[in-house]
Amino acid sequence: MDLPVMPPVKPMLARSVAAIPAGMHYEAKWDGFRAIVHRDGAEVVIGSRTGKPLTRYFPEVVAALLAELPPRCVVDGEIVIAHQGRLDFDRLTERIHPADSRVRMLAERTPAAFVVFDVLALGDRSLLDAPLTRRRAVLEEMLADARPPVHLAPATTDVEVAREWFERFEGAGLDGVVAKPPDLPYRPDARVMYKIKHERTADCVVAGYRHHKTGPVVGSLLLGLYDADGRLQHVGVCAAFPMRRRRELVDELEPLRMASAEGHPWAGWTDEAAHEAGRLPGAPSRWSGRKDLSWVPLRCERVCEVGYDHMQGDRFRHTTQFRRWRPDRDPRSCGYAQLAEPVSYDLASVLVPGGR
Repeated sequence: MDLPVMPPVKPMLARSVAAIPAGMHYEAKWDGFRAIVHRDGAEVVIGSRTGKPLTRYFPEVVAALLAELPPRCVVDGEIVIAHQGRLDFDRLTERIHPADSRVRMLAERTPAAFVVFDVLALGDRSLLDAPLTRRRAVLEEMLADARPPVHLAPATTDVEVAREWFERFEGAGLDGVVAKPPDLPYRPDARVMYKIKHERTADCVVAGYRHHKTGPVVGSLLLGLYDADGRLQHVGVCAAFPMRRRRELVDELEPLRMASAEGHPWAGWTDEAAHEAGRLPGAPSRWSGRKDLSWVPLRCERVCEVGYDHMQGDRFRHTTQFRRWRPDRDPRSCGYAQLAEPVSYDLASVLVPGGR
């Protein structure tokens, strides 16, 4: 491979802001695997956000990139999988598997797509120093005739359209809106863009905690919600606490600490079969490896309010943010019914031809 921008390249990043800023270039925020693609003739390398290769996990994407991209180019985009008209991150994570036979079976059963939103090089030209407006023009010309599963990401310079996307596209599983200064050069691994994500709150049962990697202080609180059958389901964690607060939480939660998980709703967390019947902490995962997934069980008597962006199935997609304790709430009243459901919106309506 011999390109003007060589792998590995870390993608340009965004920092969170509370509102959509005016005067920007706007795109939807995709919920998938961020990837930098290098193509030089028959050779394709798909690099992850950390620079590690994803190529072997998405053979159908490689085939599509060979068919739809110019012979020599470097592009930035997102690998996504759609299911029932929505993005499905869980099905995407299933693809990171050591067995090639399983990867290829899933590639046929749940094929992935690639959404392109930037170009770093074309032919012998590096475009890293070109302004975004120029890169977008090149990208639109490059992908004018591209066919699924390679898509040009929709974009607009109209802030009112961006606000409409923010509300409407969530129903297709998208994550919010990204705003980019029009004159922005491409800056790998720099947080020079802006992301605006949905945020809601939920009252959750605090059913346990994990220790922090540095020692016996709280690393994360384990959150639960009751389902329609009265079972406490593990829905996620909140973990962003200053070290002083982590120490304080150990003392605060000590009166609720159980000697063992016996009698706890998640007592069967070490049994793989139990995970098939409900959501428990410590589920087997190829991501966790040898990570210590043990946790401290608590009596399910305390409720906290957390901020979250969106749900992935029956769990929080990302780590939540602790807001406050809710001593006024009965833990048994903390169920899924309180969670806001976005109006459904077909993903195919987002990926319109031409990216507009």
